[in-house]
Amino acid sequence: MRRRWNIECLLGLLLLGTSAAPAFAGDSLYGLVTGVQSASVVIFEAGEDRYEVRLIGIDAPKAGPVAEAGRKLLADLVLGKSARMRFEGRAASGEMVSRLFTDDPVLGIKDLGLELVKAGLAARQKGFDYKYGELSTAENEARSARRGLWAAATPQ
Repeated sequence: MRRRWNIECLLGLLLLGTSAAPAFAGDSLYGLVTGVQSASVVIFEAGEDRYEVRLIGIDAPKAGPVAEAGRKLLADLVLGKSARMRFEGRAASGEMVSRLFTDDPVLGIKDLGLELVKAGLAARQKGFDYKYGELSTAENEARSARRGLWAAATPQ
């Protein structure tokens, strides 16, 4: 009888501990994008919290005209505007990796990583895709249309 009570208490404590944990993959935050550092990194503020967020699943150039065009597109879509960040995890370096969506009544809801890939301003990370293959489809369309990275004979 005492052993059963100990097990029940232990299970109860485990459940209590997991419910008090911070963010889990899939959790969403609504906030404001206050900075665009590059085509794949933004500053996201939710209340008093400030996050440096890397967009999941994309590889964007760090320098050059395509990198600047990607940063500009991202800034035009979301800088100074409300957005939703869906936390996916942390990279090995510790940076927060998330999906970022517009929250604009005029533009509607757009996945910003997907928009960059569609425009050819970022490539899909090797071996990564969303559940329904949206990034692969967007990258193939950008390649076929020779947009951004795919405008030159060899990718930049």
